[in-house]
Amino acid sequence: MFDPVIAPSGTLLGLLQRGRGDGTLHALAAPRAEALAALNHCVLNDPRHDWQVENRSLYYARLYLDLHGGLQEIERHLNDADDHLDDDEARTGLALAVLGHLASYGRNDALALLRRYAASGANWAWALDELALRDDDSGLRSLAVPVLARFPATPEGDAELAVVVRDAFEPRPWRLWAEDRRETVGPRVRAAQEAGSFDRWQRQLRPTGPRPGWSVQAVFDWADQGMERGSALHVPAARCLSAVAGADDRPAIIAAAAAGSDGARCAALHYLAESRDPVVLDLIESAVSTGSRTVAEAAVAAFERMCGDEAVDRARGWIHRPDALGASAAGVLACRGTATDTKLVLGALRETVRGDGPDAPLLWTLVDGAGRLGIDCAAPVLRHVYRETASSQLRGRAARALAATDASFPTGFAVECLWDCEETTREIAARHAATGDARVAERLRRLAADPAEEAEVQTAVRSRISPDSPAV
Repeated sequence: MFDPVIAPSGTLLGLLQRGRGDGTLHALAAPRAEALAALNHCVLNDPRHDWQVENRSLYYARLYLDLHGGLQEIERHLNDADDHLDDDEARTGLALAVLGHLASYGRNDALALLRRYAASGANWAWALDELALRDDDSGLRSLAVPVLARFPATPEGDAELAVVVRDAFEPRPWRLWAEDRRETVGPRVRAAQEAGSFDRWQRQLRPTGPRPGWSVQAVFDWADQGMERGSALHVPAARCLSAVAGADDRPAIIAAAAAGSDGARCAALHYLAESRDPVVLDLIESAVSTGSRTVAEAAVAAFERMCGDEAVDRARGWIHRPDALGASAAGVLACRGTATDTKLVLGALRETVRGDGPDAPLLWTLVDGAGRLGIDCAAPVLRHVYRETASSQLRGRAARALAATDASFPTGFAVECLWDCEETTREIAARHAATGDARVAERLRRLAADPAEEAEVQTAVRSRISPDSPAV
């Protein structure tokens, strides 16, 4: 899937793509046709850089309800010929998730569309998961025949069905179908369930990887074998070293960390970092300077896992490095530094935004650090990150940091955050938004009554509107 093209943050489309609360507020104030066009564009062209951690579906579903939007464009997208040519579930996943939320709000047209797609669409498993949470038993039972027809009654088809049943995210439909009295449904699903359970049992009987009694060298060999297969095993290998290594093995582990093969070197660096061996910081610095890219990345990752004062002290000396270790040092100070590190963290925050933009990965820890350390003068940079980042997760972190550093947050961004796509951001807003704004009181009441809202958000809302709280 290609990286999405994100419109400027000052446009309606850009606001909706980012999932900002202002996107909803501007859409409700815009001409309805314009707002629906922008909304459909977002749902049919998923704007998230990481759809597995960023939320948009409930945000877009609520806007469909507020705009009384139809589902014709979503249906056209699901029925497009590309549905059977492009097997990337991200092409239709957001649209199906939006339909699921609309169904939970009582939109029967969304429920019917999900049923039709589960019966004939390429991404049927996602649609079935949405229905498993919202449809009644009769609706799910009606899908048994079309879903099972996807798997030929052959040994290959039965094996594929067993894998699908075993790995199903929502098992409810399969449990219902296992009870079906029809000869072509119930017995076949039960056989698939039994085959999946047997396969799982067999895999447990044939474990791969470390065995009791392995030596340090055997663990290094295992890590190298994983590297040859393209599988990074150095973190589990480091845990294995913790179980098998003794005091006499330290010289061999240090030697491997200094000049071993890539797999062994990565495992040794992680082991020494976790055991807080005094030589590991020098070995990490050497690995970043002289090792392969894989070793350098593993060395930086090992450093980031260290939690002792010695790592923080070394980070103060490394933060000015122009490489990955310098960036890692900035993150370490942001997470574990003290008030004396305020200037260093602030400098790294400003430089990262200036050099790498508002979506730089390092900003996640630096933004958290600005809030943790209470760096008030970081507020202008945090406000810039909040406005411009395409990541709703990073925006939520910026909101949390602003709540700790910006006196204007309760009357400013906190208000729009009540409509944000991320529940954690809405929770922050529910705790901080100033109730002098009439929109805040109404929004808090609506969130408290919305059955689709997350429990943490509703708890925060009720703390503001309880009988003992100031009037809302």
